[in-house]
Amino acid sequence: MIFSLFGKKDNGAGLPDERGPLGIPIGGALELDLLSLEADAATGEPGMALPEGGTFVCVAYGEARLDANTVLSRYYDDDDRLLQVLSASGRYGDTIDDVSIYHPWDSVVPAGQAEWDRWIGPRGMVGEARYDADGVLFERFWGAGEERADLVEFVEDIEDGRGKRAIHQTCMLYARPVGRTQEMLLINVERELAAGSSRQGGSIEFLLGYGLGAADVRRV
Repeated sequence: MIFSLFGKKDNGAGLPDERGPLGIPIGGALELDLLSLEADAATGEPGMALPEGGTFVCVAYGEARLDANTVLSRYYDDDDRLLQVLSASGRYGDTIDDVSIYHPWDSVVPAGQAEWDRWIGPRGMVGEARYDADGVLFERFWGAGEERADLVEFVEDIEDGRGKRAIHQTCMLYARPVGRTQEMLLINVERELAAGSSRQGGSIEFLLGYGLGAADVRRV
């Protein structure tokens, strides 16, 4: 996964510039207030324990332009969580359109081209209108209708204060109701755009996430 591409932050190094719409430097901290999420999910059955609130220390920052009006910004921590923010420019002070938090749930390593095609090929499972995750049914969040939808692709540029990586993402988002909120399932294949990297990606990653309010996240 993306998270494993970066080592631990050297705490003795000086903090780099602030990053993204939240204005957090690599090595800087955010405070997450997840009480509203916990209340909204209280009557449901999450697929795994809800993410914990408190301090979120950014060890890496990623950014990708999705279209002319949307920049995706991601803040990563040492617990393999990512805080994702959508805004118009990705600059600090920009109006934030969406905030969500994701954490790893499962991982699959396809054995050969036939297995890759079964998952993400033209008739693959990922992209269908529904995804059954061991009895937990999710509805496709991206793309209307019953026909299989094309997967979303973009390149995320990620840095950890010591180096940069370009990661090609192939993904689809699903969701299901959990109490008064939605549990999001992001199914993602990550491929490093560097010499010698795998053409397909090493694994298919499954991340569970929840939407947050802008007021739930603040700089420390």
